[in-house]
Amino acid sequence: MKIGMRKPSIKKSISARTTGRVKRAVKKAIIPGYGRKGMGWINNPSKAMYNKVYNKTTFSFCDILKSLLK
Repeated sequence: MKIGMRKPSIKKSISARTTGRVKRAVKKAIIPGYGRKGMGWINNPSKAMYNKVYNKTTFSFCDILKSLLK
């Protein structure tokens, strides 16, 4: 498990902001319950637990900028 700052990746950041929007819209139209809060714990509890711990123990470069600009 990683602790500390995540390695920044411009390519992944742009990809997450663009391609995911269309895929999420299609899945939400087809799969009932997709995108609802807590569905990760139902579908894959071990992955949901890992992601929760990972997001609490790591931070990104953008998080640092946001806290400095406040």
